[in-house]
Amino acid sequence: MVQLQLRFITASHMSRSSNHFFNWRWMGMATMIKTAFLVLLSTVFLPTSSVLAQDKPRESAAAPGCGESNTKFEVKTDKGQHPAQPEAGKALVYFIENDSDFGSFPKPTTMMALDGEWAGATHGNSYFYFSVYPGVHHLCANWQAAVLLGKGRKIAAAHFTAEAGDVYYFEVKNTYWLDHGSAGMSLKALDSDQGQLLANTYSFSTFHQKK
Repeated sequence: MVQLQLRFITASHMSRSSNHFFNWRWMGMATMIKTAFLVLLSTVFLPTSSVLAQDKPRESAAAPGCGESNTKFEVKTDKGQHPAQPEAGKALVYFIENDSDFGSFPKPTTMMALDGEWAGATHGNSYFYFSVYPGVHHLCANWQAAVLLGKGRKIAAAHFTAEAGDVYYFEVKNTYWLDHGSAGMSLKALDSDQGQLLANTYSFSTFHQKK
C-alpha cells in the first residue's frame, strides 16, 4: 500500500511538473512571437515615418517682413549727396547700415526687406531709401552671407505705421567685439536729426539683384 501510494504521489507530482514546464515553454514562445512581430512592424513602418519627417518642409524662422532667403545683391557705394523728398501720398524710409562697432573685415552686406520683399542692400557704413504707402509695414534686416566663422547670418526685425508725407529713419547696427568674439545685429527707428546726420556722413548705396 505504501509503495502504491508513493507511486501515485510521484506520478501526480510529475504530471503537475510537466504541466508547469509546458506552460512555461508556451509563455516563452508567445513572448518571442510577440517580440518578433513588434520588430517586424517597426521595420516596416518606421522608415516610412522617417521619410515623411524628412519630406516635411522646415518652418521658416524668419520674421514676417523678410524675403526669400536665397536672394543676393551686388552692392556699390559712393560718397555723393542724394537728397530725397516723399512722393505725393507716400512716406519715405531711410535704411542706414552702421558698422562703426563692427571690429572685423570684411563688413557685412546687409539686405533690407519690406513686407516680405527685399528692397535693397547696403555694405559698410551706407544707406538707401524707398517710398511706402501709408499704413503698417514690417521691416527685416539680414546679412546676405556669414562673414564671421561660426556666427551664421544675423537677422533683425521691426514694424512701424507710416503716414503720408513723413520721413522715417531706420538703423541696422552690426556689432562684433574681437576681445570676446560676440556678434550681433539690431534694427531700430532713429530720431530724424540723428538719421539725417548719419545719411549725410555715410555713403549712398546702389544695388542690383544677382541672377
